[in-house]
Amino acid sequence: MAKKPSNDRQAVIDSIRSKQSRSENRRGMAIVGVCVLVAVLIVGAAAFKPLKDWYDLRAYASDSLGEIGAKASVCQKVTTKKADGNQDHVDVGTPMTYPDAPPAFGTHWNMWDSMDRKLYTTSDRPELGELVHNLEHGYTILWYDKTIADDGKAMDELRGIASKLQGTSNLRDKFKAVPWTSEDGKAFPKGQHVAFTHWSVGGVGETDASKQVGVWQYCSAVSGSALQTFMEDYPYMDSPEPTVV
Repeated sequence: MAKKPSNDRQAVIDSIRSKQSRSENRRGMAIVGVCVLVAVLIVGAAAFKPLKDWYDLRAYASDSLGEIGAKASVCQKVTTKKADGNQDHVDVGTPMTYPDAPPAFGTHWNMWDSMDRKLYTTSDRPELGELVHNLEHGYTILWYDKTIADDGKAMDELRGIASKLQGTSNLRDKFKAVPWTSEDGKAFPKGQHVAFTHWSVGGVGETDASKQVGVWQYCSAVSGSALQTFMEDYPYMDSPEPTVV
């Protein structure tokens, strides 16, 4: 028959087990602590960007659209080109390429993007086929390249501009700021990092389709002043389908 452990031996065994138990408890608590810290960091990171965007926008709260960004002199002269593609709709998903960088008119998808969203990044931008349909409906689109996308101050300026054109009830605010990437087509002219485009019918009320033109203006930097003038010169009513939102 096995002998029962002596009291001293039992005490040693109990001490070892107690130490192991405390060690396991500490290890468990450490794991829990690390998990909680990771969760806090994830939640904090998710909350940080919206808070930072809100904080940065305060700088533009009292500014008008024309006061945001650089002066209009950073932009080149407006250019136009005879347009085609009015009412030339193709199915959603049809691959679309355009000869101009960026497009101001052309064949497009039979779907367009809603008016409520004003600023996009490369991760969530609508497809070109959608955006050209928006142009047909009177939108002014501001396209920005990677140089602007990588510039925190420039992106803050775009957020400020977008905040001035929020809403869906006033059709004068038909505007979108979207990225233009190397996958979309050729680069902007050398030294230019922003482009405004508009699909004009040749003047408000013009019904002769042969007078339709695409309108471009390239800029080396973000300029709310130039954008304001561009949208005043080429309003949403100066488009093939101005009343469609």
